[in-house]
Amino acid sequence: MTAAMAEKKARRKKKKEAGPTIEVKRLHRRDLNRAWDFLKVAFRHVNMETVEYQRPRSKQRFDEVYDDEGTEQLLFSVDGAIVAYAEVSYEVTGSDNWINPRYFEKREMRPLFVDELAVHPDWNGRGVGSFVLEQLHHLARVRGLTHLVLEVAENNENALQWYKKRGFRKLDAAIFMAASVDVEPELLPPRELPPPPAGADAGTPSPDGGAAGSDEDEPAGK
Repeated sequence: MTAAMAEKKARRKKKKEAGPTIEVKRLHRRDLNRAWDFLKVAFRHVNMETVEYQRPRSKQRFDEVYDDEGTEQLLFSVDGAIVAYAEVSYEVTGSDNWINPRYFEKREMRPLFVDELAVHPDWNGRGVGSFVLEQLHHLARVRGLTHLVLEVAENNENALQWYKKRGFRKLDAAIFMAASVDVEPELLPPRELPPPPAGADAGTPSPDGGAAGSDEDEPAGK
């Protein structure tokens, strides 16, 4: 076998053994429904483990994000199937957002806010998340932004470790905490009343629903 034939054979073998190709594109309106279905699968396990707001948000809110000018939604697919999703914004948006823009201004940070980053559970450990993060770093660089900023549930240990290995650090602490409360019923339990005075028929109800007899316990003003 000549060297050229051996090289050609090696190339064919390498091509045959090559893994699948991941592609990224911007979300199109026709992708909204299947992207929504993907997110419900991707966040299923996380939602079972956290009391944080559940993800994804309502379908109506998800559809509205598509029309937000300051938001990018990216789909990552392999052979046409969605394997990851990322949603980023270039400024603090939304009336329910807890982020303080002045924090970043004081530190001369220009963030790209990562609102969502989801990988299909069947594709964990196959380099999908790393490719998504590389794409977001690239998006930030070409926009002149200096940081990726995101929120992770404090008890999502796998995600926390994954991000820490990739250079993320905590900016602040926001932890949900719970303490047990000694529960008391709203309605008081039955109570034994003192016996009626000798000779009084305290058990006979009066026509207005009260009890005949002594009016010692009657409310003032009646």
